[in-house]
Amino acid sequence: MTVQLDGAHANMRQDFMGRKSMAWATFALTFALYIFDFVDRQVITSMLPAIKIDWQLSDTQLGMIISVVMVTVALLAIPVSILADRWSRVKCIAAMALLWCLATIACGYATSYAQLLTMRGLVGVGEAAYGSVGIALLSTLFPAQMRAFLLSAFNAAALLGSMGGVLIGGYIAKTYGWHSAFGVVGFPGLILALMYFLVPDYKTVELQPGVARRSSLKSLAAMMRALLETPSAILIYVCNALQLFVLAAIVSWLPSFLNRSYGLATDVASVRMVMVLIASSLGTIIFGLVADRISRHSPGRKFEALAVSAFLTFVTFAFAFNFMAPGPWQFRVIVLGGLFMGGTLGTTSALTVEVAHPGIRATALAVGALVQNLLGLAAGPAFTGILSDHLGLPVALGIVPFFSLLSAVAFLLVRRVFLRDLARTA
Repeated sequence: MTVQLDGAHANMRQDFMGRKSMAWATFALTFALYIFDFVDRQVITSMLPAIKIDWQLSDTQLGMIISVVMVTVALLAIPVSILADRWSRVKCIAAMALLWCLATIACGYATSYAQLLTMRGLVGVGEAAYGSVGIALLSTLFPAQMRAFLLSAFNAAALLGSMGGVLIGGYIAKTYGWHSAFGVVGFPGLILALMYFLVPDYKTVELQPGVARRSSLKSLAAMMRALLETPSAILIYVCNALQLFVLAAIVSWLPSFLNRSYGLATDVASVRMVMVLIASSLGTIIFGLVADRISRHSPGRKFEALAVSAFLTFVTFAFAFNFMAPGPWQFRVIVLGGLFMGGTLGTTSALTVEVAHPGIRATALAVGALVQNLLGLAAGPAFTGILSDHLGLPVALGIVPFFSLLSAVAFLLVRRVFLRDLARTA
């Protein structure tokens, strides 16, 4: 089933496209799959202490097991999203989910570091453009005035999935061995992926009359021109990559920090990590609501919410890791930092959707995903692992929050470019 989309009003449409119930049903299924996207991605983080002991790995090697997923996501996000924009968002989402679930299950059969690294890379191949294509689909089905909240709620699934992955990985690693966890989290996503073939899609929007029909090369050239005409759509993601650098480092290494500095077993450390992720999920939704509220008459004010989220992340984590000793009060401040670190997720995507042509929406989000994954989600865990090998994990986690300070400044600087692009789009 394909829904007709009027390209002239697609960006600022004020009502639901099609039935409201179908839009929410699509959101629920897309949300559920996004949870398993991050369950499969993050299940390994709480298993790192066990893998380190079994295979005698360095922190740099452990960091690469995490970062390789984000690297492959970044490299393939753009081509997969171009395919989705010109072919079918629904079929691409279903196919991606099938691939990453099968690759996750295969990780459980790895018998060496090289095999595990390869299978983790294939997980990233499957997850390459799920977020950008899913956001493009949902942004079209729902009214424009709901986007910051809707996409903040959608991105909260990433944090919920991370929670599930951390909990499952920690419990199973201690009880049954870390190999078993991959099969447990891989199979449920297969069922959801098959169900997604029933979701209605929207019709591909032409960038210029007849371009989509003339040739793939001309269509691609038109997509790139449209993207370059709105540079803020990408600069926003550069700003957010600095914040995600910190988020990825905390999510990936906090269970190991709790294991080493607090002496907690993997299952107990994973429960503590989930407390931080719950706070981050709440922060994602709260900052999305605030961004929608303060920007009703001035779209640029969304950047104020983004900058505040990043700055408070810097303040809390820098204080916790640099000036506090391990203990209950330090952990409370870390949880508070978790509330702030996810505050930029949904609003960043909403801003990109506002300035991107509807015919390249998934592609614009995918270019953003490339930037975010390479500069943020991949670099954060790897950089922290390298620092940890040389300076120790506590010192590494004390350095990482300064990237959030850079993010706060960058968001305020990009606001003017966004307002110029928004005026041109309108």
